[in-house]
Amino acid sequence: MRKYVAYSVLLLLFIAGCETDRIIFNGPYHVRFTQATGFSKESVTDTVKIEVHNVGPAPAEDITIGYTIGGDAREDVDYVVLENRKKVTIPAGKYFGYIKILLINNANNILRSQNIILTLQSTTVDKLEVGQGTSQIGNTYTFTIFDDCILGGIYTGSRSANSTAYEGLSVTGVTGSDCNEYVLSNWNIDVFSSSAVMDLSFKDNGDNTLTIPEQEETELDADLATIFGTGVVDPTTGEILLKITLKDFDNSPEVSFTLKRQ
Repeated sequence: MRKYVAYSVLLLLFIAGCETDRIIFNGPYHVRFTQATGFSKESVTDTVKIEVHNVGPAPAEDITIGYTIGGDAREDVDYVVLENRKKVTIPAGKYFGYIKILLINNANNILRSQNIILTLQSTTVDKLEVGQGTSQIGNTYTFTIFDDCILGGIYTGSRSANSTAYEGLSVTGVTGSDCNEYVLSNWNIDVFSSSAVMDLSFKDNGDNTLTIPEQEETELDADLATIFGTGVVDPTTGEILLKITLKDFDNSPEVSFTLKRQ
């Protein structure tokens, strides 16, 4: 019994010895990018918001942070900087500010990537450092823009001008196809009463016409599943008109709809 008690005491002392003091951050206060990297396809139309945050007490006045822009992405060709170029502000009482960038979809079927490199340089608050520590951790952010195929992007689909518009439909180039083959995320645009998502493969013929090769729609019964069709692209507006033939249905009806870039 004594040996057991002695062993327990030693174990408690060992555990207590392994405990470390809680580390509480007490400076120096600084500003930095929340993340080090980000990426997106050039066809994304939403504004890219790159977060910069203040590591310290909420400021009593606005903090304006200067930054430089580098990288091989071309400003006003691959992207534009919105609001105050080379300056980002963290408002008084807040911890975060945002550099806002809008990507330019200049797809030319040459798939590559470009980088935007942002580097924080200075602040309007003397005692606030840029980056964390002597190595300035977090003062640089790299955003990669991935090129997209010409028809790639996010679309709104509708059967006619007065019909329901289906937003958020994606057209994606098939990897390794040199932008000749695409997949539409859903062609069930007021076609069936079911809300089932039905993707569609099609080919770009390179002359503003499209071919929908014969394929089986897995969401339909096997004896009704075969579909094929054609399409055209308006070279001015980029609108896509697709015509799909339901081969196995009575009289092989054709359904058509238009895709417009969002």
